[in-house]
Amino acid sequence: MLGVESFMAVINPGEGAILAVGATADEAVVEDGAVVIRKVMRVTMCSDHRAFDGADSARFLQTLKALLEAPLAMFS
Repeated sequence: MLGVESFMAVINPGEGAILAVGATADEAVVEDGAVVIRKVMRVTMCSDHRAFDGADSARFLQTLKALLEAPLAMFS
């Protein structure tokens, strides 16, 4: 909404984790050896390590990335 590309959200008391989703922006990306312009969105997760192991948080972000890149996979 405000065009902020990335930021770190702060966990409030009682929360285990929070996901910060930035705006999409056009960026140059190398794809199959060629530079192309693609929409890129940054997602940052801050989690309380007393509640979540860092590896679990990383796996969550990997799954989220895969689903965002291929949303129809949610229906198969």
